[in-house]
Amino acid sequence: MRFRKEVKVGFLAVIGILMSVFSYNYLKGFNLFEKNRTFKIIYNKVDGLSVSNPVTLNGFKIGNVKKINFNPDNLQELIVDIIIENDVNFPKTSYAELYETGLIGGKAIAIVPDYSNDSTIAKDGDFLKGSIKPGLTELVNQILPQVQLQLEVVMKNAEIVLKNINSLFDAETKAQLKTSIDDFSNLTNQLSETSNAISKLILENTQNISVSVENIKTSSEKISDITESLSPNTIKDISNNLDSLLSDLKSISKNLNSNSGTFGKLINDDDVYKNLDSTINELKILIEDVRNNPNKYINFSVIGRKYKNPKKDN
Repeated sequence: MRFRKEVKVGFLAVIGILMSVFSYNYLKGFNLFEKNRTFKIIYNKVDGLSVSNPVTLNGFKIGNVKKINFNPDNLQELIVDIIIENDVNFPKTSYAELYETGLIGGKAIAIVPDYSNDSTIAKDGDFLKGSIKPGLTELVNQILPQVQLQLEVVMKNAEIVLKNINSLFDAETKAQLKTSIDDFSNLTNQLSETSNAISKLILENTQNISVSVENIKTSSEKISDITESLSPNTIKDISNNLDSLLSDLKSISKNLNSNSGTFGKLINDDDVYKNLDSTINELKILIEDVRNNPNKYINFSVIGRKYKNPKKDN
């Protein structure tokens, strides 16, 4: 009886252990009741990769990471064992690419089939070529030093520019700049006041402006009516008369500028001008003498008496 109890206890213990192992492996992603294949991959580093991380093909999960150990032949390398849980086949020359699954740093292994070089199907226990796809963190670490160098160059250039600006803007230049800004501000204020005055003037004379515009419109319509009333022949006659008048004016101007003709000689001949001036002066003297001595030029008597020159007093 006692023996039966011990058997029962041992049997239950074995079942419990088996259930624990199955549960542990199941929680890790391994199914002991399925036909699995194991492959090995060699990496130089496996940052962020841990046991039970997924293995995918074209984005579909086909297995998990089983274990990670150092390579006994080369301690600088790591051997990663993966388990493929289904019957997916891929060439032996395929790559096992380690990549980041998200921004928070999770890792996974993607099988990249190589159908172009070899058609030999990978078998259980084969080694696959390992590769590492640069993640966001690695890209940032690669770019950050270059960005830092560029920032240092920019900061140095900015420092040089600031020094040049400080040397350029001395006290006198700053005072002149402040005066220019004040003048510009005053000009802006004056323009604003002028604009307000113009707006006020327009508002106050809106009615007058409307009347003026209406008058201009009426005048324009009348001019248009007059223009329309003129026939093409009338316009042509006016144009011909204007051309004839311009020709006559040109001829008169030409005659005046030449020495031919009376007016031309009067304007251009100095001798004629001098003779005319001399004649005018003599005529002035004669008129003055007639005014002073009229009896000298007018000789008449009422009863036949002749005029005799008065004797000059001695």
